[in-house]
Amino acid sequence: MEIREVTTNDQLEDAYFVRKTVFVDEQHVPEEEEIDQFEAEASHVVLYDDKKPAGAGRVRLVDGYGKLERICVMKFARKMGAGKVIVNKLEDIASAQGAEKFKLYAQTHAIPFYEKLGYSVVSEEFMDAGIPHVTMTKNVH
Repeated sequence: MEIREVTTNDQLEDAYFVRKTVFVDEQHVPEEEEIDQFEAEASHVVLYDDKKPAGAGRVRLVDGYGKLERICVMKFARKMGAGKVIVNKLEDIASAQGAEKFKLYAQTHAIPFYEKLGYSVVSEEFMDAGIPHVTMTKNVH
């Protein structure tokens, strides 16, 4: 697997393809909620498995945090460490942009995954796009 920071339109389309497949098709998030007003200001990544888009995510600087968003992995690439590769790359990008801490909104079923990567739950459960989430944060080491 190979992770890339998005620098071309084709790579961005690959990232959107993964997000649409996972969030819209699988999780039934409304498409108009999935692509939002923050796309242009975010740094995007796409994970490839043998040139096939396998995962995606984005990060923005928000209130001093590197805010990791839209992290998703295609079914065929799950349980292979893809999510960790995406999170690590997004953290690297945010750190290079000056972030000293990270934040994300995790779907509740993914809490154990993010805890293994050093994140802690800092909020009550809330609904986002009809899916239960919590806010999690992590300090840069």
